[in-house]
Amino acid sequence: MNRRKFIGGGLGLCAGALILPGIFNRTNDQHDLIEMKLSSGTVIISLFPELAPNHVERIKALVQAKFYDGMPFARVIEGFMAQTGNPVKEVGLDYLRLPKLAAELNSLPFERGTLGMARSRHLHSASHQFFITSARSRFMDQRYTAFGKVTRGMELIDQLRRGSAEIGTVVNPDIIKSMRLTTINAA
Repeated sequence: MNRRKFIGGGLGLCAGALILPGIFNRTNDQHDLIEMKLSSGTVIISLFPELAPNHVERIKALVQAKFYDGMPFARVIEGFMAQTGNPVKEVGLDYLRLPKLAAELNSLPFERGTLGMARSRHLHSASHQFFITSARSRFMDQRYTAFGKVTRGMELIDQLRRGSAEIGTVVNPDIIKSMRLTTINAA
């Protein structure tokens, strides 16, 4: 066998080993959509794994575990954001033991409909709570991890019951009926 052909064929196999997983992962990208059902309708969320892969994987895993089903939007501040992910009942998952996520700061601006991970004052403390901004919030850009965007149903987020202007705690919060990964065709 010609040595060049052997080396070339070997390089081709190596390239295939690198390219094929990318092709298979691309087919999974159709599942980078979430369908969130509220009593008022359905919200479609597009996830951006290329910007925040670990945060997207965490949200997808929690969605698949049905963690957010029955979850309240417990903090809603007019002209700022709606936050969820803090259970008020048993969810069958020890969410307090989830490892904290390292921040994945990126260029996605916190504009109307952007999803971000809630965290404490510590940059690398996000875990399971997320928020949806209802207005441009420049002060959050590259200080919180943005990982998705509402692509349909933002008017339903606007209709959520509001809390106090200071901390946003809602007395009788709206509830997420269900959250499921979906495909473009289903959305």
